[in-house]
Amino acid sequence: MSLPFDVTTTQKRVDNFWQLPASFGMERNAYHNYLNEIVSDRYALIKGLQILRDELQFAASSPTDMRACGADMSLPSVVTTLAYTNCGDRIHQGEATKRYRDVVASRFATLSEIGELKLEAFFPAGGGTDNGATLAHVTVAHEIDEPLKRQLYEGNAQSISLVAIDLKTHVGRLRENDKHVTYGKTREAPWREPRAACGAIVGALTDYHPRNQIHRRIREDLGEKNFHYLANNKVLTEGGIDMTMAIAAIIVAIRGIRNTAIALAEEMDERGVGHLTACTTVNRPSRDDLVIYLARATVFNGKIRIQSFGTDAERYSGKFGEHAGEKRLQLRYEDWDSDYLPVEEIEYTVRDSGL
Repeated sequence: MSLPFDVTTTQKRVDNFWQLPASFGMERNAYHNYLNEIVSDRYALIKGLQILRDELQFAASSPTDMRACGADMSLPSVVTTLAYTNCGDRIHQGEATKRYRDVVASRFATLSEIGELKLEAFFPAGGGTDNGATLAHVTVAHEIDEPLKRQLYEGNAQSISLVAIDLKTHVGRLRENDKHVTYGKTREAPWREPRAACGAIVGALTDYHPRNQIHRRIREDLGEKNFHYLANNKVLTEGGIDMTMAIAAIIVAIRGIRNTAIALAEEMDERGVGHLTACTTVNRPSRDDLVIYLARATVFNGKIRIQSFGTDAERYSGKFGEHAGEKRLQLRYEDWDSDYLPVEEIEYTVRDSGL
């Protein structure tokens, strides 16, 4: 019989998490965002727990000698799993994605018995999500089977499962003649012609085809008001740089985190903790990609909390400032402070584990 869940210790960690600072909206290198935002936050949610993510730790019932690797489930423990989205465009499969696997996935994704990372990886055109409910369902369903769940829940009253989901869209960025910056296009290589990135988002806004399922999904993600505004107007920085396509990619990611968080609440039981993030990768030819951190969310104990920029395209602006020796974009949303974005709260009914 599973032990009654000690909700107080996990709730305290979640509350402490929301006291941690976060800096949103600036183009930064991938290492900075992945380490200082995602990894640090995620560790805060499971501080003091035995982390179970290696398949060998689940081998206690094995009939072979591998059972010696099995973890002691009587300790306060957390089973972790990780899912991420990444646009299927090949230009979004390079350095930033490798760094994501090295920095984030290596710490929270499940490891196979031969040491390979096992991630729930989704590559929809346009990034974001094909369907937040499907992403949430698949990720939770694959994390813990019933015998393992029973061992975990019967082992210690404080043990939990962590479902980590990172959503990533992308946008191209070009600097011509070391001066003019363009968003929405990049180059495959210095000798290649500029091309649209993200092609699905740019295509939906500039040459919409109603029979194109991807175009329809992106239009739905943006919402009708934003779709028409971004298709017919330019969003400019203070210096007159067109960042329309960047704003479109950003809104798709933010819609994705909200939809997925709401769906995750329906999938997890009372011991499930969800941690979600949303970013937009800025692809640059022959240079390190930049990453814009956009949103974070938790799902636990009947409350979804989401901290993010808004989803009204008309309220966005931006400016370039010096950072790390070069010009970087800093987003603005009305008069919101990017270091203290508002937190939306949504209540939900907690599902019982049935054990």
